[in-house]
Amino acid sequence: MEHSSSEDDELVEDYLDFEDDIKASDVNHQHEEAATSVASSNMALVEQAIENELLAADDGDAKNQVPCLGMEFESDTVARTFYNAYALRLGFGIRVARSRSERRKGVEVMVMKRFVCLKEGHHKKKVTENGTKKKRKRLSIRDGCPAMMEVVRRGPEKWVVTKLVLEHTHMVVSPERVREIQLSRLSGKDREHQDFLKEMRRRLFGEGDAQVLLEYFKRMQAENAGFFYAMQVDNRNCLTNVLWADAKARLSYNYFGDAVTFDTTYRQNKNMIPFAAFTGLNHHGQTVVFGCALMIDKTESSFAWLFETWLTAMFGRHPLSITTDQGKALASAVAKVFPDTCHRLCRWRVLSRCKKKLSDVYRRHPTLHDELKTCINDSTTVETFEVYWRKILDKYNLRENSWLQILYNIRHRWVPAYLRDSFFAELSTTSRVESMNRFYRRNFVRESSLQMFIAKFDQEMDNGYEKEAQEDCASLSTQPILKTDSPMEKQAASIYTRTVFEKFQAELVEALNHYAVKIQDGSMIKYSVGRDGDAHNQYIVFFDEPEKKAYCSCCKYEVSGILCRHVLGLFLACGTILLPEHCILKRWTKKAKSDSVGHEIELEVQNYSQDSPILWYNDLLHYTMKFAERGATSSEAYKIAKDMLQKVFAQIISYEENVAEGMPHHVGKV
Repeated sequence: MEHSSSEDDELVEDYLDFEDDIKASDVNHQHEEAATSVASSNMALVEQAIENELLAADDGDAKNQVPCLGMEFESDTVARTFYNAYALRLGFGIRVARSRSERRKGVEVMVMKRFVCLKEGHHKKKVTENGTKKKRKRLSIRDGCPAMMEVVRRGPEKWVVTKLVLEHTHMVVSPERVREIQLSRLSGKDREHQDFLKEMRRRLFGEGDAQVLLEYFKRMQAENAGFFYAMQVDNRNCLTNVLWADAKARLSYNYFGDAVTFDTTYRQNKNMIPFAAFTGLNHHGQTVVFGCALMIDKTESSFAWLFETWLTAMFGRHPLSITTDQGKALASAVAKVFPDTCHRLCRWRVLSRCKKKLSDVYRRHPTLHDELKTCINDSTTVETFEVYWRKILDKYNLRENSWLQILYNIRHRWVPAYLRDSFFAELSTTSRVESMNRFYRRNFVRESSLQMFIAKFDQEMDNGYEKEAQEDCASLSTQPILKTDSPMEKQAASIYTRTVFEKFQAELVEALNHYAVKIQDGSMIKYSVGRDGDAHNQYIVFFDEPEKKAYCSCCKYEVSGILCRHVLGLFLACGTILLPEHCILKRWTKKAKSDSVGHEIELEVQNYSQDSPILWYNDLLHYTMKFAERGATSSEAYKIAKDMLQKVFAQIISYEENVAEGMPHHVGKV
C-alpha cells in the first residue's frame, strides 16, 4: 500500500466529528490520539466508519451537488455533513473558522457557522515577552485560500447558505485514494512513512528547517520577478517537496518544451541529494533546465503535485512527450497529469539496470549485452524487434528470466520501435543523460550542504546559459563547410544551427548513395528506398509530389524533427532541390527564439495582471534576447547595440533616482 502525505493527509481530519469550537491544533492532537486508539482496538470498525463517510460523499442525489447561495439545510450539522462530502469529492479538507450565537429566551442559540478550507487564513506570528515576533519552527499550510461556505439560522429547522466562495488559491488533489490514505494513517503505516520523511528532512536540511531555502527563494524572487517557486507541506506543517524555476528556464520551455525529461538520477544512489530536474534540448542540442525540485516524499500524490505545479509555472503548456525513470507512483502521476503526452521510460536507465539484474547471465554469456543493445537500438520496426528478441531468449535459454519478462511486458514504453510516432527531440540517444549523470555524481553527494548545492547548481545553470549564448553567436557568425554542391545543403546551412546542420549534412551525404524505386502509384506514391547494393535494408516512403510531403517508415523525422536519408534521397531523385518549408522544424533553426513563439507567450500570460512584474520581466527578456541576437551579427552591430543599451540603462537609473527623491519623472527619447 502506498502512503501519502501533503494535502491528501488533510482529508483524514474530517473523518471524525469534533466539537466546532476546538482549535485546529487541538483537533489535530485529539484526532491523532483518537485515531491511534481506534486503530489499535478495532480496525474493522474504523474501516467501516471511513467507508460510510466516503459513501456519503458519493451517494445518491448529493453526488453531483455543488453548494450554492440560498441552499437550505435542516440544521448546521446537516450543512457541515454536506460541505464535508463536497470537500471529500473534490479533495480538500475543511474546518469551522467562525461561529456566532445569540441569547434567545434565556438560552444561547447558535445562529451562524462558517466552514472554510484548511488552507484558509495565514499564520500569525506570536509575540514574545520582549516584544519580538517568535520565529515559527515549521512552515504553515495556510496560504489565504478564500474557499468557504457560511450558513445562517432562519428558523427552528432552517439554515440558509448566505455566503459562498468555491474557488481555491491552491490545487486540490484527487480524492480517489482517500480511503487508502486514511487507513494508512490509522494503521500506523503512515507513522513509519512520516518517520522516513523526518529523517530525509534532517539529512537534507541539517538540524534546522527549510528556512534557508525559503530565504533563498524570496531573495531570488525579489531580484527577479519571473522566478517561480512552490513548497508542499503536509498537515503537520512539515516540508515534503519543493519546486522552483527561474525566468530563463520558463522562457526556454516556451521555445523547447516540446520534449521533456524528468531526471531523477538521485534515485540510483541513496547518498545523493534528492534532487530532480525537468530538462530538454535547445536548438544546439544542449541540455536546458525547465525547473528543479527537491523530492523528499516520493508518493503518487507528491509526484502529481510536482507535475501540476510545474505546469502552472510553465503557463499550462503540456509537452508532446515526457521521459522518466521507472516507478509505479511516478507512472501513475504522469498518466493523471499528462493524459495526452507520450510517456517514455528512459532507455539508458533500463539498459544500465540490466547490468545489475543480469550480472550473472552476462558473466556466463559475454556477448549478450551487445546483442540486447543491438536488438533494442537498431530494430526499426516492431516486427524486427519481436523476431530479434525471441531469437536472443532462445539462444541463451532466457525465456523464464523474470527481469526480461518485466522489460518485455512494458516494451511499448521504452523500446524505440514502439515509439516511432512521437517526438522526443533526440539528436543523440545517451549524451544528455550521461552529461547530467556526470554533473550529479561530481557535485550532489549527501555530504554537500544545501547552500553549497544551490550555489553549484546556480553556477551550472549560468554556465549553460553562457554556452547557449556563445553557440547562438557562433551559428550566426560562422559558415559551416559544405560537402556537396546541392542547393539543399546550402539552404540548410543558412537555416539550421551548427549542431543540427551537422546531423542534417550527414543524412544528406548518405542520401547520395540511396536510390528510390516506385512500387505503387496514387495520390501518395509509394517508393522503396535503400542504399545502393543493400537489398535487405529497404524503407518505404510515401510521397505526395504536388505538396512535397513525404513519410518514411523509419520515422526519423517524427522522432527527431530532422529528415532522414531515405526522404532526402527521394527528394534528390524527384528533382526537389530545396527543403520544403513544412519539413523545417523551427525549434532546430537559428530563429528558434524569434517573434512568433514570443507572441504565443504573450497570449498565454494575458491571464496575469497587466501590472504584474512577472509579465513585464518576461516581455522585456523576450525582446532583449532578440536584441542580443541581432546585435551579435557583426562588430558594428555589437557597438550600436551596446551603446543603445547603456543609454537606456542610464535613463532607468535616472528615473529611479527621481522617484526616490519625489521629483517629477519623465522618460526621454534615446
